[in-house]
Amino acid sequence: MCGICGIITLDNTLVGEEPIREMMKIQKHRGPDDEGVFVEENVGLGFVRLSILDFTPAGHQPMFSNDKRYVVIFNGEIFNYIELRAELISKGYRFNTGTDTEVLLAAYQHWGKDCLHHFNGMWAFVILDRQKKEIFASRDRYGIKPFYYYQTDEFIAFASEIPPLLSLMKGKPNPDYQSIFDFLVFNRTDQSERTFFAEIKKLQHGRSIIIQNSDFRIEEWYNLRENVLKAKGFNDSLEFKKLFNDAIKLRLRSDVPVGVCLSGGLDSSSIVSVLLHDFDKKDINTFSAVYSKGQIGDETKFIKEYEGLVKNMFFTTPEASSLKSDLLDFIKAHAEPIPGTSPYAQFKVMRLAKERVVVTLDGQGADEELAGYDYFFGLYFKDLLSHRRIGKFFYELFHYFLNHKSIFGLKSLIFFLLPKYFRTSARINEKGYLSSAFVEKYKNNNIIAGSLYGSKSLKDALIDHFEYKLEHLLKSEDRNSMWFSLESRMPFLDYRLVERTLATAGDLKIKKGMTKFILREAMKGILPEKIRLRKDKVGFGTPQDEWFREPAWQDIIYEVLNSESFKARNLINTETVIEQYNKHLTGKVNLSKEIWKCIHLELWFRNFID
Repeated sequence: MCGICGIITLDNTLVGEEPIREMMKIQKHRGPDDEGVFVEENVGLGFVRLSILDFTPAGHQPMFSNDKRYVVIFNGEIFNYIELRAELISKGYRFNTGTDTEVLLAAYQHWGKDCLHHFNGMWAFVILDRQKKEIFASRDRYGIKPFYYYQTDEFIAFASEIPPLLSLMKGKPNPDYQSIFDFLVFNRTDQSERTFFAEIKKLQHGRSIIIQNSDFRIEEWYNLRENVLKAKGFNDSLEFKKLFNDAIKLRLRSDVPVGVCLSGGLDSSSIVSVLLHDFDKKDINTFSAVYSKGQIGDETKFIKEYEGLVKNMFFTTPEASSLKSDLLDFIKAHAEPIPGTSPYAQFKVMRLAKERVVVTLDGQGADEELAGYDYFFGLYFKDLLSHRRIGKFFYELFHYFLNHKSIFGLKSLIFFLLPKYFRTSARINEKGYLSSAFVEKYKNNNIIAGSLYGSKSLKDALIDHFEYKLEHLLKSEDRNSMWFSLESRMPFLDYRLVERTLATAGDLKIKKGMTKFILREAMKGILPEKIRLRKDKVGFGTPQDEWFREPAWQDIIYEVLNSESFKARNLINTETVIEQYNKHLTGKVNLSKEIWKCIHLELWFRNFID
């Protein structure tokens, strides 16, 4: 796990080493163990290393092929590198290191860009073919590892994070207002190639870049929908369990200590239980965020199910005061606004984990492939109705009410049945504080209301979540972990597990008013029943509603909302949002998410744009 960066001039002028080193310095937290630079003619490549496999100097990057034709810089892990290495040895390749980087490079030599289909892992890498004068860059299937680029008439630059690219700009960057609109209205980011910076783009997941001379083109190398159509779904929970175990086994390959971010939810708890039950990892380290009993986000009673089973359990308690102290570092770490403080809980967990491990396992991706969010009930009900499965619809609706004592699933169904225009309008109207001019200019260009919320079936909805929603969570995971020089691995995002799970019948995902049915069945006898059968979903929640009522935070919030800079943005009606905050202070309503978005957006403007 590392940080990569580079510059390719388009007029064949020489690349200087100084700007490369400056980009490396800005993202040095991604790779504190080693660094390297390669400059040749119009290409400059930079690398900072976090050592996970083969600590020797032989693992240094940029790495050359044996014939010196190819140069690679690589951020990520190829988890099946041992199997690929054996296959390539049988084809006549020889290896000098124990790294997956060398395997990746040999695989590219042998299969060309088709090597990507052989990889089980997470990556963003760049390979220079010194003979053809060609650059090949690639990003993994689901966007676990980041890749940003900045294109001008003179050069193309890339990096693992946005701030290194900002260092190359001659003037101030400009905000991308469509991204800001989607963030404020839909609580979403990263659903397209756009970033919050107008000049900087994100290479989307499952894509590659080829640069030769001044020719720059992007190709889609992986299409999830096509692969799901070809995949064989699971017949039962035993098949699912076998592949899930193998996904975990591959992600235990490491020359450094491994831990688990344990939230107390079904997903991370399943990973811990499999490690205990099937891999006998009694000495595993777990890291959790906990709060006072009754506070939003507190999962202590579920995490405590592992007391006596897990030898090393560690806890942190995010607080209003700690968020205040960490605020500027947290904003700097993420470099773009985020729609809630849940990532701050993860930020604190990663800081805690850094004291004891270098690699963590996390349950990210399970909700998107197993229909884990509550609103998926609405999408499932829509699916049943559209296929005229009326009896099944009323059966599932009855069990939903029985289990959840809520009409949220029914409200979600009504929302998803609305035309795109009304879905957008509903989200805009419930906010109530957006400038009308801002809304009119950007409301028709969003892809969320149509592409993410307009899915025609549960399977399509899950695929669309991989395409348009998952990546904003993966970005937060990457920023939080790499800020503390940690590698985060996600067994649920093993592409074999993703494809087969998405190809599995909806009845094995939602059944009798319960989500993630096949995972719950697979964990029988392994996972504590209190967790396996829990009906609520909390995630990395925080008591931010309480935090923002504390005096210290009132000072921060009022300063921002009353500031001339905030008013001058002309994005938000200042009087309306202050009125909403005053209502929040009474304790009768919880508007903390909207307050946070306003605060984070303004502080982002001040730190990165102004």
